[in-house]
Amino acid sequence: MKAITLRNIPPEIQKAIRAKAKEQRISINRAVLELLQERVGKPSKPRRKHTDLTHLAGTWSDAEAEEFDRSLREQRQIDEELWR
Repeated sequence: MKAITLRNIPPEIQKAIRAKAKEQRISINRAVLELLQERVGKPSKPRRKHTDLTHLAGTWSDAEAEEFDRSLREQRQIDEELWR
């Protein structure tokens, strides 16, 4: 995607962009893009806010899951010498 440089942005527009970015906890760039999309009648898709890892469930292959389980088993071994 090409970059566009904007110059001479009026202070009130800068303030609105920064306020949107801060309020939504997004970058200035993302705020500008969202404002432009809204203006041309193509609002951006709502961002999904994840509070857990369910969106990752089922994304590993069987081999990756087995490797993960193997690593966990190795980490869970108790070294009796360390506990004396």
